[in-house]
Amino acid sequence: MTISDARLAQISARFTELEARLGSGTLEGPEFVSASRDYAELLPVARAAEAVRELRGELASLDALDEPDPEMRALAAEEIARLRDELPVAEHALAVTMLPRDSADVRPAMLEIRAGTGGDEAALFAADLFRMYEGYAAQQGWRVEVASMNANDIGGFKEIIANVAGNGVFAKLKFESGVHRVQRVPVTESGGRIHTSAATVAVLPEAEEVDVEIADNDLKIDIYRASGAGGQHVNTTDSAVRLTHLPTGLVVIQQDQRSQHKNKAKAMQVLRTRLYDLKRAEAQGDEAEARKAMVGSGDRSERIRTYNFPQGRVTDHRINLTLHRLPEILEGPGLAELIDALIAEDEAKRLAALGE
Repeated sequence: MTISDARLAQISARFTELEARLGSGTLEGPEFVSASRDYAELLPVARAAEAVRELRGELASLDALDEPDPEMRALAAEEIARLRDELPVAEHALAVTMLPRDSADVRPAMLEIRAGTGGDEAALFAADLFRMYEGYAAQQGWRVEVASMNANDIGGFKEIIANVAGNGVFAKLKFESGVHRVQRVPVTESGGRIHTSAATVAVLPEAEEVDVEIADNDLKIDIYRASGAGGQHVNTTDSAVRLTHLPTGLVVIQQDQRSQHKNKAKAMQVLRTRLYDLKRAEAQGDEAEARKAMVGSGDRSERIRTYNFPQGRVTDHRINLTLHRLPEILEGPGLAELIDALIAEDEAKRLAALGE
């Protein structure tokens, strides 16, 4: 995908204009916030565009050079060959920065992991997945805060929900939604047979209050006594909160905190995020054809990855990538290679779709 010189000039002019506006000291309030956001979004595009302009300029100068000295001509030919190798790489990098961005990419995310087929073994696998994302988040400098969990007696999770905060969380984790399958000998298996179990992962961009308006009369709020493990006071006070969103039927239960107010605040955040996800799904439904170009459909029922312990491998079925680094991936740092490959594949498919 080649970007014209005229388009490069437009990018440069727009960036110069934004720099001048922000440097003028005349912008205040919403105007300053809007201009700052535009500047941050345009900065990587402007840098990539400048790199392309410089390479094209150098190449044009050398092509026009009429050098009588054979030695100097040879040096110029070497430099031209180098520039012609570098230019397509720079143009591709620019095209990637110019791809339409999901406005939710910069947001924090809500990570939901639920045990699927496989009983206790599935719950143990759900715990393994959560630790994998914790390790990856630590490598990225993100913060993970558990919102709620439902643990079993052997250290697994029937369900765990966590908030992941940091720079570009949703952009990197959004392709993790789907069914994750594990093949291994469960700790509960005495005969040494390999079992297949599964857990589902959902990654939702976290919503802010301005994104979703929830009217009081659309909510049914139930307060009751918490059940299950959670500390000496959790089960002796009416602190658990169940929110039912009447228009959609969505139900959120929060009981991990001792305080009813804290449980309600966390439940509202989870509900708001799920409603925002529904709103995004409706909007994206109108762009179904465009979404086919993306890696996967985002459908949480889609089997996306298999973790095979006997062979020490992890296979992502969407891009047919197999890595024989299962321990490193489950520890977290090794997950980066899979995520980077998914992002690169998505960018390539979207670039190809734009070029059609």
